[in-house]
Amino acid sequence: MASLAEYTTRLLPIVEQDLRNVLTPGDGFPPLFYRMLHYHMGWVDAEGEPVDDGRAKRVRPLLTLLTCEAVCGSHDQGRSSAAAVELIHNFSLLHDDIQDGSPLRRNKPTAWTLWGLEQGINAGDAMFALAHLAIPRLAGPASDPAVLVRLLQILDETCLDLTRGQHLDMSFETRDDVSAAEYLDMISGKTAALIAAAAQMGALSGGASDDEAEHYRAFGRNLGLAFQVLDDILDIWGESDVIGKESAVDIRERKKTLPVLYGLARSEELQDVYAAEVMTEEKVRHAVRLLAEVEAREYAEAVAQDYSRQTVSHLEALSPDHAAGEALYELVDSLLNRDH
Repeated sequence: MASLAEYTTRLLPIVEQDLRNVLTPGDGFPPLFYRMLHYHMGWVDAEGEPVDDGRAKRVRPLLTLLTCEAVCGSHDQGRSSAAAVELIHNFSLLHDDIQDGSPLRRNKPTAWTLWGLEQGINAGDAMFALAHLAIPRLAGPASDPAVLVRLLQILDETCLDLTRGQHLDMSFETRDDVSAAEYLDMISGKTAALIAAAAQMGALSGGASDDEAEHYRAFGRNLGLAFQVLDDILDIWGESDVIGKESAVDIRERKKTLPVLYGLARSEELQDVYAAEVMTEEKVRHAVRLLAEVEAREYAEAVAQDYSRQTVSHLEALSPDHAAGEALYELVDSLLNRDH
């Protein structure tokens, strides 16, 4: 029986080739147009020279292909959906980098810092369009047109949910009264929606019924929520040499993550720290101590565990066949029991 590692080794090169096929320059396009997209994908440097940064995990398209194969025994029908999901993810990253003013993405300059805001926005728009084109371009000749239309509908509904989540996230920056419930609603759009779509689209591509596909969607949504809450926990309490970055970056940047919001609602002293004009290293350490006093970590871990249980519960209800079903369980375990 194939393991997740074996599936990853076999499927990720297929995903990468499909992405490259969709992002092949068309006639009449200026060279820089596609170079910016290839740069963001990690295929070339800023001058257009081929590189392989090896940082992209492609978790979402892998989930799509595994779901498809778990339903019907083959990943082939899910290839167009897998490429579309990954390209939508990268469209959102291109725009997020601009909206957040991020200078780096995967330890290299973001596209907008190299080519300007206007070109960065345009590159994201192009990625959005190409994501939609991936479905008809990569679909096999035997594909059911009704299924392709449904896949495109899910993709658009997901994009709307992504932008809803981003809207909430940006609005939280200017508010002092954000609740934990509002935060969970925000990440259900910004993070979980695309993971839910990846699983649902993979299932539908493999011929799943609407009811079965909805189960896969719920599985993906809970997986995305658990993943993000765990990320919030690791940012504050993860070992910096393990997570590969400074710990408590979210606190330094005054981000309102789930454990922080829980703490802010229970500690006026923490509210004062977050309101300070300058967030010094001592204030960061003090904020972490205050979070410990109100047991914010324990609260966030309980939330993550609840979403994790729901993730597994939906997968168990589906009883996926084929070796890919076991690989899905492995993928869930690797994402929800990680230390980085």
